[in-house]
This record gives sequence, C-alpha cells and structure tokens, in this order.
Amino acid sequence: MKIAALSDIHGNLFALDAVLADINRRGVDLTVNLGDILSGPLLPAETADRLMALDLPTISGNHERQVLTMDPADMGASDRYAAETISDVHRDWMSALPPVLRLTDDVFLCHATPQNDVDCYLEDIIDGELRPASLRSIEARTGTCNAALIWCGHSHIPRLSQLSSGQIIVNPGSVGIQAYEGHHPGPHRVEIGSPHARYALCEQSPDGWKVEFIAVPYDWHAASRLARQRGTLDWDRALRTGYVRAPSVAV
Repeated sequence: MKIAALSDIHGNLFALDAVLADINRRGVDLTVNLGDILSGPLLPAETADRLMALDLPTISGNHERQVLTMDPADMGASDRYAAETISDVHRDWMSALPPVLRLTDDVFLCHATPQNDVDCYLEDIIDGELRPASLRSIEARTGTCNAALIWCGHSHIPRLSQLSSGQIIVNPGSVGIQAYEGHHPGPHRVEIGSPHARYALCEQSPDGWKVEFIAVPYDWHAASRLARQRGTLDWDRALRTGYVRAPSVAV
C-alpha cells in the first residue's frame, strides 16, 4: 500500500492543487488529510469545496476546533477569516471530522499527538525554535498507540522518527505555508526555508515502511499576491520565501 499524507493546507488552494496533481502521477493507493485545513487569508471556502468533493480520509486539527468553537472576538486572524468566509455546509463537514483515525490496524492518523491537537509530537521548543525531541519524549507522547505507522502534522516540519518498538512517526510537513510564528506552549518560530508545498509518501514493503518527503513547486507568487491583497504581509513573506523574515537574497 502506498499512502500520501497531506497536512496543514491552511486554505492554500494553489499549493493543494499542485500537490494533488503530483500525487496523481505517482500511483498512490490512498491519500489522507491530517487537519488544519482552511484557516488562513487565502481561499478557505474554495479549499473546502475541493476536498469535500474528493472525500479523503480526513481528521480535524486545532484550527478546525477553534473555528467551530471559539468566539470570533477571541480568534486569531487566520481562524477569523475562515470563520467569516465558509458556509454552513463547510461547517457541517468540519464538525463531522474525527480528531484521530485508526485507518487500518497498522496506520493511525493524528493532527498533533494521539492525545491532543496542540502539542508538537516530534519537536520541543528550545530558545524559541522547534528542535527534534528526545526519543523518550516522543515515546511518552505516543502513549498506548501501537500502530506501526503514525502520521502527524501540526508543526509544519517534515520529519521521521522511529521508536524503540520499531513504530515510525511521520510528519509530512505543510502543504500550505512554510513559515510561521507560533504561541503554544510558548513563543516560537518555524522556517522551512523554501516556499515549496510539502507532503509525504509511505509505501509498505516486506522490510517495513519506505518514507519519501516531497517538495512541490507551485505558483506561490499568486498565493502571496492574494495574501498581500488581504493585508497579511506575514503570509506574503512566508509564502514567497519559506521564512518569517524575508531572506536577504532576492526571491
């Protein structure tokens, strides 16, 4: 079985369409969606329409929960824009998404960790940056989940970790946005370093799961122009460069 995993699309339909086209060329058996789907200043409603038509195995992320449950006055700008833009049909779709999903006996989907949707699974915050977590920390976060392959998202950082049990945890990275400043559980910054849309493939073999991380070019200038038109200059920079602060070289 060859599985493609998408995560953290954040309403970036430009990137999503490029990733889906790439997946279609690779003979994938199944594509899954790990949440944080719509929030952002780009095309949340259109992204929902695209994904609802595909009917992929999909779980919710913290941003789905926030859009559905928080008072708009307490939301961040990305959640508020999505909440103001999507329809009741989109809300009903989001409301029906599970927080985790046991896809098969061997494959488990979560957005952040098997226990919650906000804690990074494979990273710790150190000096304001997300750095690889220790094996002990990752095993504690895994808890009783015994799937051979665990997919997670949330941090936007493509990463693979193997536990002492032989289980592997794979974060495919973000389809939609390659840099951001986060606030939970403390201030931190993530910068992937290029604007390419990310996803990952896992293919089952007699020797175990083969993992491939893929970076897909797309029209990030169109995405960044739309972000700029919406007045979100931080998204404009991140979409064009993969950095929170624009690098010194011209892009």
